[in-house]
Parts: sequence; structure tokens; C-alpha cells
Amino acid sequence: MIGKRASVASYQPSAYPLVHALHKLQSSGAAPPSYDKKSRLAIHSKFLLLFVGAVQAAASQSPARPLAVNPEQLVRAGVAAQRAGDNRAAIEDFRKALAIKPGLVEAHAGLGVALAATGQLDAAIDEDTRALAEAPNRADVRMNLGMGYFKKGDLQQAREQLEKLHAALPLDVPATLMLSYIYVKLGRDAEVVSLLTPIEPGHENNMELEYILAFSMIQSGKEKEGVPRMEKVAHATHRADAYVVAGASLLHRQEMSDARVDLDEAMRLDPSIPGLPSMAGQARYALGDMSAATSAFQTALRANPRDLNANLDLGAIRLKERDFANARPLLELALELQPRLPIARLEFAKLDEATGRNAEAAATLEDLIKAEPNWMEAHWELANAYFELNRSEEGRRERAIAQQLKMRHEENDANHK
Repeated sequence: MIGKRASVASYQPSAYPLVHALHKLQSSGAAPPSYDKKSRLAIHSKFLLLFVGAVQAAASQSPARPLAVNPEQLVRAGVAAQRAGDNRAAIEDFRKALAIKPGLVEAHAGLGVALAATGQLDAAIDEDTRALAEAPNRADVRMNLGMGYFKKGDLQQAREQLEKLHAALPLDVPATLMLSYIYVKLGRDAEVVSLLTPIEPGHENNMELEYILAFSMIQSGKEKEGVPRMEKVAHATHRADAYVVAGASLLHRQEMSDARVDLDEAMRLDPSIPGLPSMAGQARYALGDMSAATSAFQTALRANPRDLNANLDLGAIRLKERDFANARPLLELALELQPRLPIARLEFAKLDEATGRNAEAAATLEDLIKAEPNWMEAHWELANAYFELNRSEEGRRERAIAQQLKMRHEENDANHK
């Protein structure tokens, strides 16, 4: 069960319960509508881990239990109460056992499990620590201690415990996965790849392992290896977030057709994922499907009116349609969000040209070309602005530069085919 602590009565190596999900995409930075590495990290650095451990019945609803007369019987009664979902009764039994026999490892360990299940993380950590002081080789207790720190948000302490556990059980999949989750949260993606690659053979159908390995490969620059794994997870589990991670990576690589396939499927599964409609719109826009792109950008703006790329690209679409009245507020907001973003400044310069503000357009385009002399589109637009301003010689110069850059781009494209 997700996030459930290992039972003191049933631990077997390679049988820890798993943390079932790495992350859940969130707004305000998670899967933002851009698709650079930072965005992908946000896609996946702000996921939520899910933990299970709610109290299922009050003690008064528990079946009658036999009277326990010694510590070992009290521990057995506590374990039985845990299995029945009665953690309050379990806590009582384990504490009674410890009152009779302080230092009883099974009682400390069981009490830690029950306390964690009722949300008392600090008390659970104390009990796990006491149990390990008596029995430092208890792998189940160390796993529980690491997960307690993890759930509390103390990643450094969680890392320390899970590294000790991994050193003792280097081939144990759940222990290695838990350590990998911690490394992802700490931004140590390359180390995750090193941890998981040796244990992948024979576990290729473990979708949890494949997900975190794929994610970490993508984050550490191994996208060619990571994206196919993530797509395998997406196809096998029908998880929208897996399609988003794969699609965002493909979008970043400018592989627009494949990106659209993944992002459209994510939209079908869960269009409410923050940032997803904007990314889907970008793929559709790049492929020339303006109608589908418009629909996606409108969806994005309903969810987040300050979505940068939705404002920018929908503004560019309205500009192409010569719908200047609707293009202007979209492009103005894009510039408000990122005033120095070159592509936003270019689109606004094109709007200025189209509405007769050629001097303003020329000033913006000149500034852009100073920063990026080989930007072909900026040279074309500047040539047009110069001609409108009756600066014909400068217009011819800019047009010639644009034509030279176009030929150079065509030659480069031909050489890469």
C-alpha cells in the first residue's frame, strides 16, 4: 500500500510497501507552459507523495481481544489490533508492553508504526530510533524511520537512513526506489540513474521503477533513453502525468509530431493538469493546426489567465488573423509577464508594424538584432519597417541579410538530412 509502513510481523527483504507515486503536477510552477529543463523539473520536482495510514475504526468498535498478561502477548495483541485497523488499541498495547519491559524492540517498532498511522510522526520517529538503538540491523524499522523523516519533510535525515539501508541491501528494489525518490527531491538525478540502472534488468515491468528512472534520465540530459521508457510507462499505466513528462521533453527537443501525440493523449486523460493545455497548444501551433491550437490556448487561459505561452501564442495567432484588437491585450500581457522575452518583443513589433507604428517597431527590432545578429525573422521585419519609413537603403540592406541567413539555414538543413 502506498506509503504504508512495514509491518513488524511481516517484513521480508524486497517486500517493503512502495511509495506509489513520485509526484503530482501542481500549479504555480509545476509543468509551466514553457518546456525548458527547469519547467520539466517543476513538472516532476513538485509532485506529491501519497501516504496511507488513516484510523479505520474507533477502539470501541473493535472486536473483543483476549486479555494479555505479559509483554510478548501484549505485542501480539497490538499487532492484531493494527491488522484490524485499530491503531489506538495497538498504541495502548505496545505502551503497556514497554511499561513492563522497557527496550522491547518489537514493541518500540510496532508503536512507531501505529503512531505514524495516526499522524504522530515525531513520536513515531522517536520509537523507531529507540528500536534501532536496540537492533541496528532491523531493516524494516530503518525503512520506517526513513519514511517517517521523508513524510515529515526532513530530507537529509531521510536520505541518511535510506543510504544506510541501501548499503545493507543494495539490490532491494523498494529500498532503492525510496532512496531514489529522496535524491529526486534533492535534485540528484544523475545519482538516481546510477542507483536504478543496475537493478532494472529483471524489473522492466516495474512501472514505478521505470517511471523514476525515465524521469531522472530526462532530467540529467539522457532524453533519448528516458523518453521511450516514460512512454512505455504511459502506455502501460494510462497515467496522464507520464504522457506530460514525455510530451514536454519532446516539445523541448522540437520533435513536435511525437510531442503532440503524447500531449493530446494527456489532454484526453486529464486536461486539468496545470500547464498541459498550453504545451498541447504549442505542439499544435508548431504543426500549423491553428484551430486546435486556439482551442488549447483558450482552455489554458481559462485555467490561468496569466499563462505566458498561451497569451503569447494565442496573440500571435490573432495577429496572423489580423484580429489586432484581440491580439494586442494578449501580447501586452505576455510582455508584462516577461518584458525582455525576445519572441514576445518580436511579436509585439510585428503588431506595431501592422497597426502603423513603424518607428516603434523598428526601434524594437534594432535592439533585438543587436542581441541576436543572426535572427532571420527579425531582419525581415526590420526591412519591412524601414521600407514603410521610407528608409529604402536600410530596408534593402536588411532584406539582403535576411536572404543570406535564409540560404545558410537551408544549407544547414540539407546537410543534416
